[in-house]
Amino acid sequence: MSRALEPLIVGKVIGEVLDQFSPSVKMMVTYSSNKQVFNGHEFFPSAVAAKPRVEVQGGDLSFQVMTDPDVPGPSDPYLREHLHWIVTDIPGTTDASFGREVVTYESPRPNIGIHRFIFVLYRQKRRQAMNPPPSRDRFNTRKFAEENDLGLPVAAVYFNAQRETAARRR
Repeated sequence: MSRALEPLIVGKVIGEVLDQFSPSVKMMVTYSSNKQVFNGHEFFPSAVAAKPRVEVQGGDLSFQVMTDPDVPGPSDPYLREHLHWIVTDIPGTTDASFGREVVTYESPRPNIGIHRFIFVLYRQKRRQAMNPPPSRDRFNTRKFAEENDLGLPVAAVYFNAQRETAARRR
């Protein structure tokens, strides 16, 4: 097992959201004020309200997805994913601003409990026309990757966030 995967396994990202994979591309996610995302770190929702800078080092075309798998379903206790962002056609050794935003960034707004926000990077086999999913709700990362012939991820990183009360903002 790769040391890079250990936090993803402990955080149940691998297993609940992603299948086991071998990281082969470096991805750095940084929010304003140079707050870099590291696996399992916690951010206040106000600190991640604006779109982050996602740098990709290695590989040609990349495909980045951001989801929250900890959204409870309306009528069942099982979790479902909520889609926050999709960017395609990111040239290698650049950042997501050079790609094509298919689904605009939606800032995290967890309402109950701790939520994981996961950035997943795939290597695109070719430039491809991609239609956005019909809804941000009930998104499934594995199914989406399969439908778009993306294969296994090449990188992933996640952070935690929970509802920000007035007391926590001080």
